[in-house]
Amino acid sequence: MRPEVSVNPDRKRILIIEDENHIAEGLRLNLFLKGYDAKIAADGASGLKIWKEWRPGLIVLDIMLPGMDGFSVLRNIRLEDERLPVLILSARSEADDKVKGLAYGVDDYLSKPFNLEEFLLRVERLLKRAAWSSESREGGENSGAPDSIGGIYVFGVNTIDLDRFQAECRQGKVNLTEQEIKLLKLFAAHPGRPLSRSEILELCWGYAPGTPTRTVDNFIVRFRKYFEDDPQNPVHFKSIRGIGYLFNP
Repeated sequence: MRPEVSVNPDRKRILIIEDENHIAEGLRLNLFLKGYDAKIAADGASGLKIWKEWRPGLIVLDIMLPGMDGFSVLRNIRLEDERLPVLILSARSEADDKVKGLAYGVDDYLSKPFNLEEFLLRVERLLKRAAWSSESREGGENSGAPDSIGGIYVFGVNTIDLDRFQAECRQGKVNLTEQEIKLLKLFAAHPGRPLSRSEILELCWGYAPGTPTRTVDNFIVRFRKYFEDDPQNPVHFKSIRGIGYLFNP
């Protein structure tokens, strides 16, 4: 029987994205007993949905998930939140996986099978580190850092305010949607690298593989209208035949 979910706002929230139910329930129970609120998602898409709605303070993430794998979940989260602590739990202990996780922005990596006490200590350490970082920002210690200035991204003659969802471009001032901002962030994170339509859908919006890709084409048409001097001969948002699109800042 699951323990009742606490309504105490002081209890830190932890999201467990894990498809092995016995592991997920065991972690949930032990985190609850340690004073945390925890929720479980059995796949990447539902994990992203809960993350956006519940806003946990830490995510425990498996790599091998049905549909969208853990690396794709991590990359999706990092497009929006670079500070949220993420702890990967995985039966895959290969060095390449650990390197990939670090490259995508994971904070800690623990291989299965793992020691429960070690897991709980790592969770505590990550949450404390996140709290210290938050206190430092509130105290103004990072006032000269880019995050305190705002999310401004410039390419060509275009200036994008990622925080206010606005752009200064060839058409003047343009208000952007949340989806447009996420796609721009993805391109900005991978300049000069071809991205397939399916990869864009998965990383930006959590769409499962096999989703129709026409949505991406429609966004690119809009971006060319906003940001290209000649939309028919794009410089920044280029089509790569048989692959997808490449962003050239």
